[in-house]
Amino acid sequence: QVQLVESGGDSVQPGGSLRLSCVASGLTLDNYAIGWFRQVPGKEREGVACLTSSDGTTVYQQSVQGRFTVTRDGAKNTVYLQMNSLEPEDTAVYYCAASNRVHSAQHMGVIAMITGWYDYWGQGTQVTVSS
Repeated sequence: QVQLVESGGDSVQPGGSLRLSCVASGLTLDNYAIGWFRQVPGKEREGVACLTSSDGTTVYQQSVQGRFTVTRDGAKNTVYLQMNSLEPEDTAVYYCAASNRVHSAQHMGVIAMITGWYDYWGQGTQVTVSS
């Protein structure tokens, strides 16, 4: 049974940092693309970042470019989303997801962050940025 479990969400002040973790069981993340998504009530879930293990490339939503970084620890079967310089607009529930149909973040660009490509999803973790 495939399971993705996110953790690390919290409440922080603007300008703060958080690191989200996504631990996988039932699949080897090295064989999948991992996307990070976020959703606020009343809005569509949107892609934030994607890492494709096949070529090691990443792609980010423009609003988080330079502030967020996605990395992978194969030994722990875990993917991380480091979030720096957080802004109130980053407040959302954050989800990780796995896809074996996204092969290159670099070549696919933002298309790699379309939710329909992803077959496995975590339950989400809340990030709140507020003063």
